[in-house]
Amino acid sequence: MTELDRKQDRAPVPKDWTYAPAPESRDVVTLRERYGHFIGGEWIEPTETYETIAPRDEETLATVGQATAEDVDRAVAAARGAFSNGWSDLPGSERAKYLFRIARILQERAREFAVLESLNGGKPIKESRDVDLPLAAAHFFYYAGWADKLEYAFPNRQPRPVGVAGQIIPWNFPLLMLSWKIAPALACGNTVVLKPAETTPLTALLFCDVVRQAELPPGVVNIVTGDGRTGAAIVEHPDVDKIAFTGSTEVGKAIQRRLAGTGKKLTLELGGKAANIVFDDSALDQAVEGIVNGIYFNQGHVCCAGSRLFAQESIYEPLVEKLKRRLETLRVGDPLDKNTDVGAINSKMQLDKIVELVEAGKAEGAEIYQPPCNLPEKGYWFAPTVFTNVAQSYRIAQEEIFGPVLSVLTFRTPEEAVEKANNTPYGLSAGVWTEKGSRILWMAQRMRAGVVWANTFNRFDPTSPFGGYKESGFGREGGRHGLEPYLSFDE
Repeated sequence: MTELDRKQDRAPVPKDWTYAPAPESRDVVTLRERYGHFIGGEWIEPTETYETIAPRDEETLATVGQATAEDVDRAVAAARGAFSNGWSDLPGSERAKYLFRIARILQERAREFAVLESLNGGKPIKESRDVDLPLAAAHFFYYAGWADKLEYAFPNRQPRPVGVAGQIIPWNFPLLMLSWKIAPALACGNTVVLKPAETTPLTALLFCDVVRQAELPPGVVNIVTGDGRTGAAIVEHPDVDKIAFTGSTEVGKAIQRRLAGTGKKLTLELGGKAANIVFDDSALDQAVEGIVNGIYFNQGHVCCAGSRLFAQESIYEPLVEKLKRRLETLRVGDPLDKNTDVGAINSKMQLDKIVELVEAGKAEGAEIYQPPCNLPEKGYWFAPTVFTNVAQSYRIAQEEIFGPVLSVLTFRTPEEAVEKANNTPYGLSAGVWTEKGSRILWMAQRMRAGVVWANTFNRFDPTSPFGGYKESGFGREGGRHGLEPYLSFDE
């Protein structure tokens, strides 16, 4: 050992490791001051507008159109015209070419889309860059491959496109949800009228330029922006053949009631209150990473977030201790900083909902833990939160918070874990952590959840179907199953 080595060996280790800011440049994004609606391949000037902001600092990013019923009617007419005038009759191999083009353009412009997604939505840039954009492109690639194989996907049936698809997407994964819906619809020969969420319209509007670059025929994809009134106009339009909605359970129920008896096809992907179940034979450090990814990814703005942690009693204390230590390392701050782990809450309305439910948890008797962190003064922020001493009846264990808030409960036996995990009106996803493969299969068979992850969480792939049971909706997106809602069959 040299003298230098000895000095370094004796040197005190800093208690707090800090990271220098690593901001992602905004220069790659060019925003217009004002956006209209993209209808029939053209930009239509809106008659009503509102402003969209950056949740990290409440900066106004652009003025966006608030689509009226007349705007929606014009978009549906353009979609119907494109459907009837060639798109639906185009060979699948030709439709696939457009989808492949879109996928490649998304890859080429990935950095631009990632920055805009984080700017308008508040999620960390490393998530937009490494998760949202690769998955969005992958969905277009995947469904491009199915476009000329529909008769093989559904043997002994005669698949044909449904017609005009009305699609309404949420604010937590704007571009990814757009891809989940538009890619299978176009692969099957349908045309689209899509409404992005009111608070996050900008990546959908930038996608209109991808449509232009890909030279998609006018009217095949139409995008109108606005609030719930615009969504209602799409749902109620008599010339829309299929509705795909991702969002809250409350709105999903209203849509289902409105469409009852109309003959329109409907798929709903709604809320969730997923159970993440950790057995005493699991690798605790690995489980902690899965727990963190399950609830603090995208600030907890995930329908399938693992918001209920069930820890087997024998490992409850060491698991919670490890989890709290891990929370102290999470970095909360600017979404455009590549070091950030937890970004901004999407809107003031959502922040108020999170605060209200957290206060209810404290009032009911749960014990709260939040790691020390300095939240920015401007914008919408909430610290990563863990509740212990939680009862099944507490609101924080029953209601979807849709924020970075975890409730920890306990169980003794696999049977008890299943009973408690299923004790919710939701049924979208779940996670099981154990070294026993037989136990994983036993649990998965008994849990009322559309997706059950084993020794991982929040893993998505375009080849794998995703959807829920009970009040988490019905229908599947992704995989071969994601084609069927956009097809009708001549038996």
